Amino acid sequence: MTSIPVLTGRDVREAVSPAAAVDAVREAFIAHARGDWRMPSKVYVTNYPAGDFRAMPAIGGGHALLKWVTSFPGNPARGLPTVSGLVVVSDAEDGRLLALLDAGAVTALRTGAAAVLAAETLGRTDAETTAVVGAGVNGRAVVATFLARGRRVSVWDVDPDRARAAAGELGADIAPSLAAALAADLVVTVTPGHDVLLAEGSLRPGQHVSLMGADGPGKAEAAVRELRRARLFCDEWDQASHSGDIARGAESGEISRGDVTQLGDVLTGTAAGRQSGDDVTIFDSTGLAIQDLAIATAALARADELATQTLTL
Repeated sequence: MTSIPVLTGRDVREAVSPAAAVDAVREAFIAHARGDWRMPSKVYVTNYPAGDFRAMPAIGGGHALLKWVTSFPGNPARGLPTVSGLVVVSDAEDGRLLALLDAGAVTALRTGAAAVLAAETLGRTDAETTAVVGAGVNGRAVVATFLARGRRVSVWDVDPDRARAAAGELGADIAPSLAAALAADLVVTVTPGHDVLLAEGSLRPGQHVSLMGADGPGKAEAAVRELRRARLFCDEWDQASHSGDIARGAESGEISRGDVTQLGDVLTGTAAGRQSGDDVTIFDSTGLAIQDLAIATAALARADELATQTLTL
């Protein structure tokens, strides 16, 4: 009989602060870019239009991980979370099961971290205004991460009550309109990806946008022609070219591998990021298993400090 620690969402959030999540995810991007951490692209099991299931494996730092997670955008109307699932962590050397973690909390932390890391890496150093579009669980995580990094941020949501609740809970400002939010120097979009927010010509010189919502086939938050106007970055090309905003341009031939730089390559110094104050930079995120691995291992490092539950197998 073996007892396995089970980290609830509350445990994960207690173990890993938003600021610590940024540091952990940065190191994961670097390790992946150097080939030290590995992962295949995520596998989708779809049940559209209701939602989808995703299987996401990764290995690195002495651990192997599998995240089984869902995305059902209509769930909040049913009183259910959009994202739910389980993260399984094993010892990479002997295969022992080490822990189970709540996938929703892991996903929120790494989404916030990746969005803010990209904004800090690719945005202008003199950026003054910051906005997050979408006040769901992951949108709130982005807001919390910006605030933890000492940056004032405004939030907008299609549901004004949800935006007000998020702003009040987190200590953020409320953007007066979608147009005002999309005009910020640093913008993060965390929507279901059903509607294009950024039409051709909508971004002005110097802006940065982290597109976090279009994380599956058929989703989009920006028009392909608007993507082509910008300096394009992604979390990982193979995955983004099949399931991100970039995917539609890749499929039509309007965007090729040479048009897109992976964020990890910028962080390791092997590729250029922003090259001028007038550059429009766009980061297309599809969510990587290495990011989940970074958050999970950071949480496990503090597991002994938590009053975790256990599962006996």
